[in-house]
Amino acid sequence: MATYEYTAVDRAGKQKKGSMEAQTEERVKDFLKSEGLIPITIKEQSILSKDINIGGKKVKARDLSVFCRQFNSILNAGVTILNALNMLSEQTENKVLREAIKQVQIDVEKGESLTVAMSKHAQTFPPIMIHMVEAGEASGSLEIAFERLAVQFEKQAKTSGLIKKAMVYPCVVVVVAIAVVIVMLVVVFPQFEDMFEQVGGDLPAITKIVISLSNFVKHFWWLLIILNVGLIVGFITFKKSENGQQFLSKLALNMPVVRGLTTKSSSATLARTLSTLLAAGITLVDAVEISSKVISNVIVRTALSDSVDEIKRGIPLSVPLQESGVFPPMLYQMTRIGEETGNIEGMLEKIADYYEEEVENTTAALTSLLEPMIIVVLGFLVGFILLSIYMPMLGMYSAIENG
Repeated sequence: MATYEYTAVDRAGKQKKGSMEAQTEERVKDFLKSEGLIPITIKEQSILSKDINIGGKKVKARDLSVFCRQFNSILNAGVTILNALNMLSEQTENKVLREAIKQVQIDVEKGESLTVAMSKHAQTFPPIMIHMVEAGEASGSLEIAFERLAVQFEKQAKTSGLIKKAMVYPCVVVVVAIAVVIVMLVVVFPQFEDMFEQVGGDLPAITKIVISLSNFVKHFWWLLIILNVGLIVGFITFKKSENGQQFLSKLALNMPVVRGLTTKSSSATLARTLSTLLAAGITLVDAVEISSKVISNVIVRTALSDSVDEIKRGIPLSVPLQESGVFPPMLYQMTRIGEETGNIEGMLEKIADYYEEEVENTTAALTSLLEPMIIVVLGFLVGFILLSIYMPMLGMYSAIENG
């Protein structure tokens, strides 16, 4: 999905610039028209413009949740929006978010609405936030909008935090395992290698393999560093490319170990975001389009984006969700019940609660599964090296006894 920069004017003739992610330029035009804006220029953002765009640095969900929670508390205390922005710009720790708040404050002082001012920083304030603020301003319930946003970002931060936390231990163990193997090959094994050379005789095949590995690491360590750096850079580049995103997203949906976690995490994010937007009065079409941008998996995101056209034709949301084949049955079945009872946002909130709990349980199970697997692999590597040491020693003892 590409990022497009656009310039548009509203009905009052005021110019508005911004950026958004979309599959095609036509999607951007449709979105701007739905917002009551007239597109002037739309162009795909280049790699250079992405890099130099300070506002393009995404703010973490946890920082946004704190911002929304503080904004809600300040507004409930009777403080004006302008004074609230001034207070938040002074106490916000995140530099990117703090700078964006300052710019929003300047625009609000000029007479612009909070929605218009925030929409100029679309890379800092996500679409769900801008639309929720717009709905809050229109209904006079801005405090409620920020309260719902705070809950939304808190849940989002918790879900992503659980997944990241689950990967910390395996990564630490892998790093330690690599360090242990390198120390054994470079420091421990060479001491026995000298002894083997003095004794002479034919060494076991396993010992010859470890000797070759030890010599390679000692003499070509610089090549290993270059190869590792190249692999890391290559993987990051591949991950950012369109083909890489497609491949990794497909892999995540097909791997037995992580497939359940991917679908449940995507379902929790979708249900929570849709529920928040629909409860604020956002139309289903806009809510689904905004929700698709929150999903990290490209295949799931594309399936959700494709459902927008079907919803515009009057087809219930549950139908394209089922036809996509990427969402679990419970999600579209519960959504269908919500559509039939006329309480889709309430049903989506229950779905979000269920899948968020499932993500927590699945993450814990995945961590429990990875821990013994990594320990077994580490034990095998260390055992392989130790065996290469003990086998020739046992052979020498046998020769001495027979001699």
